[in-house]
Amino acid sequence: MGRRKIEIEMVTDSSTRQVTFSKRRTGLFKKANELAILCAVQIAIIVFSPGGKPFSFGHPNVESIVHRFRNQEQTPDDGTSKDAESHDKSMTDDNLNQRLLDLLKRLNAEEKRGETLEKVVKAKRAAKGQPPVDQLGLPELRVLKSSLEDLREKLQDRIKDMEAISSLLLLAEHQPMM
Repeated sequence: MGRRKIEIEMVTDSSTRQVTFSKRRTGLFKKANELAILCAVQIAIIVFSPGGKPFSFGHPNVESIVHRFRNQEQTPDDGTSKDAESHDKSMTDDNLNQRLLDLLKRLNAEEKRGETLEKVVKAKRAAKGQPPVDQLGLPELRVLKSSLEDLREKLQDRIKDMEAISSLLLLAEHQPMM
């Protein structure tokens, strides 16, 4: 079964909308990064989640693109850099973009791994004689819901930790050496 074309309209369920936003945001940032690398362009994207949290992507970075846009600065198309510092910054940006692509590949692999694990869990439930989730009674569903909520909280904490670490690594790479 292939992909189906979906009608583009606002998702009414708030949790489904958040999931849709997260998946599409990741895809949008990945495509923007590919465009920046393939076509040697500068790009910035700023989006706000349904919950109001800002997310941004920029190549070489959002701040420089926004500054350029607001001031309508023009840059030469000959590709030459005026000084060694800007060339070094460009090389660092290329390295960061490569790291981002590597991380996106790892994320994709983890998503596939998650799908595989889901299939394994279903198979194990069947092997143990446990009914599929859609056949559970209300008490069993409540226990499952509680377990899933605990897992979600742990995952959200882990994601926050990983985002903080990622931010610190980026800041450390951009610090001037003394």
